Amino acid sequence: MTFEALPASAAWRHHTARDGFETVFVRADWKGFHFDGHTSAVEDGVVWAVRYRIEVDEDWCTRAAYVRARSAGGERDLRVESDGAGHWRVNGEFAEELDGCFDVDLEASACTNTFPIHRADLGVGDRADAPAVYVRAVDVAVERLEQHYARLEDVDNRRRYDYVASRFEYDDTLVYDQSGLALDYPGLASRVL
Repeated sequence: MTFEALPASAAWRHHTARDGFETVFVRADWKGFHFDGHTSAVEDGVVWAVRYRIEVDEDWCTRAAYVRARSAGGERDLRVESDGAGHWRVNGEFAEELDGCFDVDLEASACTNTFPIHRADLGVGDRADAPAVYVRAVDVAVERLEQHYARLEDVDNRRRYDYVASRFEYDDTLVYDQSGLALDYPGLASRVL
């Protein structure tokens, strides 16, 4: 299954879980893709903003993520880096609990769910486990997140995946465009551009 080229930019309105807006700018080069994004939101009465830069290699494995979060509690920075074989450093320190992860998934982003979709490139009826390095929005805390994707039949030329993240008791259908960017992430975000 081949994906169309990614757009140079995209935007999502975050809703239900939080009220906010996310923008991302995408650039491709000989090493892979660069995603530069920003999300500002209000969640549970807390205002926060997250700026991120994520580098993904040509096999769609996240190689590095730089995250800066700001809230009334202060500003926090995070750098996570991978060797591309599922081994990670968090702010320069090895993080064995993240072994086997190939993606970074930001709590603040609807965009980061595109990485496992591209890497796995599932056919209809196929499924894949996609554990991720999960980064919290306000405090940039890092944890392992077990995720599962199953490709469903397309509807109206839109790709659909059953997505499960048991830790959050989340199980719903995510809808993507032909480039592999989320259009509808129920309970979290809807694409506006």
